[in-house]
Amino acid sequence: MSDATAYRVLARKYRPETFADLVGQEAMVRTLKNAFDADRIAQAFIMTGIRGTGKTTTARIIAKGMNCIGADGSSGPTTDPCGVCEHCTAIMEGRHVDVIEMDAASNTGVGNIREIIDSVHYRAASARYKVYIIDEVHMLSTGAFNALLKTLEEPPEHVKFIFATTEIRKVPVTVLSRCQRFDLRRIEPEVMIALLKKIAGAENAEIADDALALITRAAEGSARDATSLLDQAISHGAGETTAVQVRAMLGLADRSRVMDLLDMILRGDAASALTEIGSQYAEGADPMAVLRDLAEITHWVSVVKITPDAAEDPTISPEERDRGTAMAEALPIRVLTRFWQMLLKALEEVASAPNAMMAAEMAIIRLTHVADLPTPGELVKKLQNTPVPTAPPAAPQGGGAPNGGGSAGGPQAMQPAQTQMAGAPNGAGQTTALAQEPASALAHYPTFEHVLELIRHNRDVKLLVEVETSLQLAAYQPGRIEFVPTDTAPLDLAQRLGNKLQLWTGTRWAVSVVNSGGAPTIASLRDAKENALRADAEAHPLMQAVMVQFPRAKITAIRTPEDIAAAAVNEALPEVEDEWDPFEDS
Repeated sequence: MSDATAYRVLARKYRPETFADLVGQEAMVRTLKNAFDADRIAQAFIMTGIRGTGKTTTARIIAKGMNCIGADGSSGPTTDPCGVCEHCTAIMEGRHVDVIEMDAASNTGVGNIREIIDSVHYRAASARYKVYIIDEVHMLSTGAFNALLKTLEEPPEHVKFIFATTEIRKVPVTVLSRCQRFDLRRIEPEVMIALLKKIAGAENAEIADDALALITRAAEGSARDATSLLDQAISHGAGETTAVQVRAMLGLADRSRVMDLLDMILRGDAASALTEIGSQYAEGADPMAVLRDLAEITHWVSVVKITPDAAEDPTISPEERDRGTAMAEALPIRVLTRFWQMLLKALEEVASAPNAMMAAEMAIIRLTHVADLPTPGELVKKLQNTPVPTAPPAAPQGGGAPNGGGSAGGPQAMQPAQTQMAGAPNGAGQTTALAQEPASALAHYPTFEHVLELIRHNRDVKLLVEVETSLQLAAYQPGRIEFVPTDTAPLDLAQRLGNKLQLWTGTRWAVSVVNSGGAPTIASLRDAKENALRADAEAHPLMQAVMVQFPRAKITAIRTPEDIAAAAVNEALPEVEDEWDPFEDS
């Protein structure tokens, strides 16, 4: 067999064979060693964690430890399997008859689990335990999980189950409660770098420390990803592998140049920033990777600002550490969080854009545009310190008297009622009122406001709008209405209003049209009130300062203290006066 045929990738060649070789999982190793030493080996284990942290490898090591007989053939279960006995050798090569590995992704049904259930009753052919390793167990169907429950809860003494999954939340709680769970952690950067240096030394490969840092950062805590990238980097370097080669291999931008780009953006230098990202793109950097690096640096600088110890990251070069620390000291957290939010939005746009580079350039332009904008706190402080502009003299209002001319001489019916309308015992709220004495029926409507309430109560929206916008009240007394119609008033408004009032009150109403003496419409009075509030708001010194800074700003809504109080009352929970207490003495 030639060397080329015998070659194995580093991820398989340096796969841990004992717990001592398993890096970054000290808590799990300690628990398993104590369990083996005390002969308290669980009937089922479940390993969970991200890809490449050693779930399946740990399952095989546990299977080896339970079945290892030692070099002399007389040893018992151990957490330090010898690796040379027949069971250890067969398990690591994946050919042991009593250690059955099943991929749940391709064996998801009840039939596959039924095969396991039927075989557990038979003792192991040669080993101490029959071990079932089910990888990606969350892929099993609901029926398959249910079929496994009874056997999993009370398996024969010679049977052990070991599950592995990356999606622990998809595993039913009924299965989790029957297993001993171990959460495999991401491998820390310093531990990962040490592992990669050890493997590179064993392979007689020369690779720079900053190149190992790039690989470690790209692996995101996965040992398998890191060793696979190391394998590729060694082949890519063909000698001593440098950070430049690894960066080119991974399609990453130069991190120092990304920090230069961040400086340009924060200075608001859009032309230089576009030139820099264009240069990186021409050299092979992916626009998405550049924006992702910008987001990563922004996050790191924000964390360093809050927790300075975070700067001591082994994957960060001393130059980057110094620059990042300086940025953290200079930039306020509000600027960093705003930058982070905009980068998240930019990443979504670049991912969905037909041309990633164009989208990235537009994102850079947007980021540089807002770089020198003040934060909300700075803006409020600036507005408070801005001198109030001199207001022009108020123009005299037309129409004579301050009270609006016609409204002063109008009837008192136009003023809001100060008392609640007394409800008729059998009357105003019904669709057809019972016949009543005219005087007693009309006594419920002393003002025109009560007539409006009657229309609202009967939900005649069309009539209500017409009365509020087209009826200029000239005189009112219960049972008689005189009004001046507006130019847009319907011709039959008086007739329909009289008919509706007679229907709802059971009493005849005289509704007539006159030529003069009408007060402003209800809608115009309401608009006048809103206009007065708007004028008061626009005359406020703080609002004038805002208008100076933002000439195109508009007032879209005004809420008075009374409106806010009313809204709070409506949203408040009703009080419970006499709540029953079951523990109170009767």
